[in-house]
Amino acid sequence: MPSPDAPTATPSPAFVLALRRVLRPLVRLMLARGVTLPYLTELLKALMVEVADKEFRIGAKAPTDSRVSLVTGVHRKDVSRLRQAMDSSAEIVPSVVSLGAQLVAVWLGSPRYLDEEGRPKPLPRFVSEGGELSFEGLVASVNSDIRSRVVLDEWRRLGVVHFDDERRVCLNAAAFVPAAGFDEKAFYLGHNLHDHAAAAAHNLLGGQPAFLERSVHYDALSPGSIQLLARQSEEFGMKALLALNKSAAVAEQKDTDDTTPRQRMTFGIYFYAEPTELGAGAPSNAAGTPPNKGEPA
Repeated sequence: MPSPDAPTATPSPAFVLALRRVLRPLVRLMLARGVTLPYLTELLKALMVEVADKEFRIGAKAPTDSRVSLVTGVHRKDVSRLRQAMDSSAEIVPSVVSLGAQLVAVWLGSPRYLDEEGRPKPLPRFVSEGGELSFEGLVASVNSDIRSRVVLDEWRRLGVVHFDDERRVCLNAAAFVPAAGFDEKAFYLGHNLHDHAAAAAHNLLGGQPAFLERSVHYDALSPGSIQLLARQSEEFGMKALLALNKSAAVAEQKDTDDTTPRQRMTFGIYFYAEPTELGAGAPSNAAGTPPNKGEPA
């Protein structure tokens, strides 16, 4: 990680423009949820101090308050106060997300829970109806200390599952993202945007090897074409997620006896569309961005 030895240097206009664009939807979200400028300012101060303390060290020695102040621009008295209170490294995972992610990974990654086309099978509710291939059996295979009824009620509240006409439990989505439950969705906001932004920042700073971080984008499409592309994006994207989920599940089992340090990974997809006005001389990106691995998008 390069050290900002010239903290007073003015960032490039292109970088500032990129930051404004990245932050705009987050600012919209913060205003909608009552996050004010004083609150955000304190939050940013604490984050800058934390990152400078942990990632901009010279060797293994922790930086002094003065150096952190120089790097961040945060007053030294605030640095001292914030470092004493610094404890934001632990990720708080809602219990329904932690257990739910494991259950869905098994449901989508184990062949016995999939039909001939690789889609998650509807599951009878109880072991007495379907044996191990039941929702109760699925929950017990992951965590025998929690009742399947508790999971089922919570998942129905969040819109993760529904009952079919035969009262079997059906997975609503091919990946675990609650349709309701603000705290659960907020967890995935932090997890997914962090990892996407971390990959892009790594690439922009010249990190090697570079992470996959690519998109295809066009700006002169009709609403009908957007709907078609949205459907295709979901279809092709979910196939990719399912395939990688299966590979990761197999790899995790194979790696059980591997004594090398553990690593985590994230592979994600997204689709976004909004109205656009092509000004005079503003060309449509007819070529898009090629989905090549390497440089930042």
